[in-house]
Amino acid sequence: MSFATFKDAMLSGETLVFGHRGAKDYAPMNTIPAFELALEQGAAGIELDVHRSKDGHPVIVHDFTVDATTDGDGNVVEKTLDELKRLDAGSWFSDEFTGLKIPTLDEVFEAVGDSLLINVEIKSMDTETDGVEQVVADCITRHNMRDRVLVSSFNPMTLKRFRPLLPHVMIGFLYMAGMQMDTESMIEGFAHEARHPYVDMIDEQYMTWANDNNYFVNTWTVNDPERAKELKSLGVNCVITDAPDLILKAIQ
Repeated sequence: MSFATFKDAMLSGETLVFGHRGAKDYAPMNTIPAFELALEQGAAGIELDVHRSKDGHPVIVHDFTVDATTDGDGNVVEKTLDELKRLDAGSWFSDEFTGLKIPTLDEVFEAVGDSLLINVEIKSMDTETDGVEQVVADCITRHNMRDRVLVSSFNPMTLKRFRPLLPHVMIGFLYMAGMQMDTESMIEGFAHEARHPYVDMIDEQYMTWANDNNYFVNTWTVNDPERAKELKSLGVNCVITDAPDLILKAIQ
């Protein structure tokens, strides 16, 4: 399923399937092979995580450190792109992927930007910025991806900083129950197009509320085929999954 723009996809009436950090059940998360496999399996898009490297590049890593998914250690934002590129980002998953490198957002756009819609999650826990919003905005502009991305974050301050940089790019607010900070209060009054709740938050009442407030609903992480069918029947716009092939088979 292919769409020219993210907005077209959200308005299609279809329940879309996105690869969560790519097809991460089958390849190392947040790597080019994982993204390409999501495309091969038939996903409409992918979700990925972006940090700003020490020297100002948008790099794709989920955690705030590189410890879990590379042979290195330390905070992502304290490493230059060259230092990050020296790391092995594949062997932790399997020997087949030994030597795989952490990609930049530029490299992802070049590899799959014409074929997949991309949910760019900006990783930030701070009220102050390290400049990640500008770095992401510049990359989106550089690759003419404004219409093919949605920018999301758990951090309302990040979303508020991003909006004036690229006002026409769609924005999604990520959240779940039991968060340490009351981010739902922080986002009140801020115009955004989509809500990205954790899957357990969604029921008929939630969808009625979202529709009444004109929010698209994109949810994570949906790996149960029966739950995916329920979400489709409720009218969820997008399910984000570790196994796009499995969920597509269930809801098509």
